[in-house]
Amino acid sequence: MSRGDSRVTYRRRNSYNTRSNKIKKVTTPGGTLTVQYRTKASKGARCGDCHTQLSGIPRVRPTTLKTLAKHHRTVSRPYGGSRCASCTKTRILRAFIVEEHKIVRKLLSDKAKAGNKA
Repeated sequence: MSRGDSRVTYRRRNSYNTRSNKIKKVTTPGGTLTVQYRTKASKGARCGDCHTQLSGIPRVRPTTLKTLAKHHRTVSRPYGGSRCASCTKTRILRAFIVEEHKIVRKLLSDKAKAGNKA
């Protein structure tokens, strides 16, 4: 079928060849030439930090993602459906390092106070 094939008509109200109104011409088993509407391709879920695609989450449109069950939308770890594994690892490590740094600072300040009193 050529690009200018005019044997089919749109089935919905929008009659323009826009990005959201793409069609595929299909011959039915009865021999009729008809139209199937194509859905837009999704970019998929992305990591909020490094913007890589998240594995384990299907590449579907946002409206379809909303209707999926929760175990399809997330991954079972902290920051499941929003951060990738490596970014999650760095966030957790950074949190531990910050806490350790606070403890060391407190110990040093306590030692300094004890030295001033003596």
